[in-house]
Amino acid sequence: MKVKRALISVSDKTSIEDFVRGLERLGIEIISTGRTAEKIKSLGISVTEVASYTGFPEMLDGRVKTLHPKIYAGILALRSKKEHMSRIEAEKIPTIDMVVVNFYPFEKTVSKKGVTDTEAAEEIDIGGPAMLRAGAKNFRSVAAVSSPLQYEAILSELESKGQLSEKTLKALAAEAFATTSSYDEKIKQYLMKGSDSFAEKEMLPDNLKIEMSKIRDLRYGENPHQRAAFYGDVSGVDTLITGAEQIQGKELSFNNIMDLAAAAGMVRDFTRPAVSIVKHGNPCGVATAASLEEAYLAAAESDRLSAFGGIFGFNGRVEARLARIIVENAGFIECIIAPEYEKDALALFAGKKNLRIMKAPFSKPGVCGEMDLKKVPGGFLIQDVDTRKVTKNDLKVVTVAKPSQEAMESLIFAWEVAGYVKSNAIVLAYGTKTVGIGAGQMSRVDAVIIAVRKAGKRAQGSVLASDAFFPKADSIEKAHEAGIAAIIQPGGSIRDKEVIDACNRFNIPMVFTGIRHFRH
Repeated sequence: MKVKRALISVSDKTSIEDFVRGLERLGIEIISTGRTAEKIKSLGISVTEVASYTGFPEMLDGRVKTLHPKIYAGILALRSKKEHMSRIEAEKIPTIDMVVVNFYPFEKTVSKKGVTDTEAAEEIDIGGPAMLRAGAKNFRSVAAVSSPLQYEAILSELESKGQLSEKTLKALAAEAFATTSSYDEKIKQYLMKGSDSFAEKEMLPDNLKIEMSKIRDLRYGENPHQRAAFYGDVSGVDTLITGAEQIQGKELSFNNIMDLAAAAGMVRDFTRPAVSIVKHGNPCGVATAASLEEAYLAAAESDRLSAFGGIFGFNGRVEARLARIIVENAGFIECIIAPEYEKDALALFAGKKNLRIMKAPFSKPGVCGEMDLKKVPGGFLIQDVDTRKVTKNDLKVVTVAKPSQEAMESLIFAWEVAGYVKSNAIVLAYGTKTVGIGAGQMSRVDAVIIAVRKAGKRAQGSVLASDAFFPKADSIEKAHEAGIAAIIQPGGSIRDKEVIDACNRFNIPMVFTGIRHFRH
């Protein structure tokens, strides 16, 4: 398909100068709108303004300028259909063979703080998507150009072959429809935020569209032989990781990003200063305390062996005093993530050039679009995010012995941590610090054995949290041998009585939550 005439209307003018100069060299007539036309004129290139071309002036502050039969007939006419060509010839409408369009910067506008709905609405492009879709619909005869990244290849093909192949035109059309679809999705997500619409309430719709934008390519995936990239949710529901800024260190890996999400997510939920240390998606140490320094030392002490090469999450400002403790005591660390850093703290971390320092927005996730997706071959499993918390009032004491006030607080802390540990999960805690964690085991008693082994002597007097019910009393026997002081678990097993009787026999207080915290 030879290109004789191109219509250009672009908000993003990246590389437009080289492109229009290339079109001029090829003798292609250019029609353009508003500021795009002004830009082309300033380059000394001949251009016909749309208002002059259609004979109809722009109106309504530019809201109506390209929406005209002379534009759309020129784009949509089927060149192979005699009736179409005869009609546009009778109306003296020339064909438009290329549409070069990108849209008003809606996403950029709505990302600004304090943007109003009126301001956002003004950045919803109407004519641009309509022209691009029209060109893409008639892709056998029209090149629908939707990105500056396409300019160089298009010029190269036109210069070398004198025309664009059907394969190229079809590929351009596909990209055009992907562009308009993505643009509409961003608008939809913005309008849904804070609305009381049915769409917002319907978290599990009959048809689901997952729209994401590539943030960056990664060196590889979980293993070096796997390709990978990092994509962000355009809805902006939870920007904890996608909105994070890397201050220093090596490029993030696939596994780093997974662990950063886990480390930051678990400390964000605590109101007191909290620290998490994560390895391979599981916490090996979590603690809350009066200060981040105290919480860090307690979390690090939980499992020093596993903490080597870990991801450290902090829910408060990392100051120089804490940074000095970390640098002097932590050994090898992969990443640190926190909402803020003192300048002197960053200066101390700068001595460890490979250490990745991430600054993340620790705001709570929203409600609209808050879903947890898990990929399976051929589809997705989708569920609400597990944000269920328990309070003392939710707990049911099921044993003769009752936990003390201090033990109850420790039980709730251990239960919170258990929600972030892969099932089967057992967490041992003393006060508000973990002392042993058993994760990802096929049997619950093995998870207990591992947690007790990790804790060693510290198991004595600690509390135990189980993410799901105990299927039988063997775990209680192991807990008794280790000196566990109290237990928290969901309950609901057909053998609950057997488990409760074992706790009564060993005089171990136990409470039921009535909910479980599986994390596969």
